Amino acid sequence: MNKVKLSVVIITYNEENNIERCLKSVIDVADEIVVVDSFSTDKTKEICLSYGVKFIEHKFEGHIQQKNYAITQASYPHILSLDADEALSEELKKNILKIKENWQYDGYYVNRITNYCGKWIKHGSWYPDWKLRLWYAPAGEWKGVNPHDKFELNKNCKTTKIKGHLYHYSYRSVSDHIKQIEYFTNIAANASYQNGKRANILKILFYPIWKFKRDYFFNLGFLDGYYGFVIAAISAFGTFLKYIKIYEIQKKHQVKKIAKN
Repeated sequence: MNKVKLSVVIITYNEENNIERCLKSVIDVADEIVVVDSFSTDKTKEICLSYGVKFIEHKFEGHIQQKNYAITQASYPHILSLDADEALSEELKKNILKIKENWQYDGYYVNRITNYCGKWIKHGSWYPDWKLRLWYAPAGEWKGVNPHDKFELNKNCKTTKIKGHLYHYSYRSVSDHIKQIEYFTNIAANASYQNGKRANILKILFYPIWKFKRDYFFNLGFLDGYYGFVIAAISAFGTFLKYIKIYEIQKKHQVKKIAKN
């Protein structure tokens, strides 16, 4: 038997509406709970401390950077990483407890299901949504392009999937989704430009249309009814915004180069 102790790691900023649900769901599986907070101004800290978590305040420099920092604050190398708006289902909780008793893989994938405006979304690009969230920390690190972080294991690492859902309580209203798209596309456009991605009129026209068709028709988003359409449309709009913003960044840099010459 290979029994392990588990550190649950969460990053937060103004999550008073979500964090208690998340903490309650992990109490039975966690040997410690580490919360790295970006100086919240609401009751996030108060709620976390009431659950006896290890609460650390740290300046936010990006989702990837913050999550990698959070790992270094954990006492144990076996990590369950969650966002504040996520929670374990009972089935997932039971299976994680079994894994703790006999840890065999470098990483374990969980299937995240999203609650959007009160409805569980079961199609489109949002489901199934396998996320690597349970892993042995020395075997990898958080990578990706902000704000779309993902934990990547080193080569030749072994992984498997766990039964049970990771509940994701996303947007309470369509307007919340639209506001978040504006915020995320600012980050994504800047990060993409820094990583060498460029935009043109063809990309601005083609990628949003393709994304809508893929999510709504090919991935059966229409089976989620009204909200399936809303999600596909806003996601396509987000793609449009990202490429527009990359294009605008390009123009600014081109003007600066011309001015220097």
